[in-house]
Amino acid sequence: MNLKLLRNILWGVCAIAALVVVWFQVIAPQMRSDLADTFGHGDYQLVTTDGEPFTEASLEGAPSAVFFGFTHCPDVCPTTLGDILTWQEELGPDSEELNVFFVTVDPERDTQEILGDYVSWVPGVTGVTGSQEEISKAIRAFRVYAKRVPLDNGSYTMDHSAAVLLFDENGSMFEPIGYGEGTDRAVAKLKRLIGS
Repeated sequence: MNLKLLRNILWGVCAIAALVVVWFQVIAPQMRSDLADTFGHGDYQLVTTDGEPFTEASLEGAPSAVFFGFTHCPDVCPTTLGDILTWQEELGPDSEELNVFFVTVDPERDTQEILGDYVSWVPGVTGVTGSQEEISKAIRAFRVYAKRVPLDNGSYTMDHSAAVLLFDENGSMFEPIGYGEGTDRAVAKLKRLIGS
């Protein structure tokens, strides 16, 4: 191998290394930031169980946790509400700084009254519902998954995303808490969110 070829190879390796550094330190974080800033943003017009409007503006002013589910959910939703109660207990008075929203993916059955009763056992959790059209807009805006699944008895259930989405006081996506994520990890995320 001659010296000129070796020099060209080294320059090529350096150029590729520089591009990798630029990608991971500049471009990729910006792409993640831009994408995160779009979560929860859209033209949906929903209503809370308190009768207040729920729009993208509802995510501003205080840190928020948003969970999509439904009242006929056999396990994920009641488990997540129980987790939220545990997180609140772990956070103590700091939990009062966090807005928590439970958005239904089943507005056909989840009226304001039914949803209000369903979330009432967890202090500070506000139910959110609306028309099917507006719920569909919110599902797209928050980039969650929800699908109606027929049952043999003629009824149906809902398949849906199970993460709790955290938003900072500016309404920007902070990070998710995965379903079944340990209490310590979840509370650490919430503390970072509330302290940010």
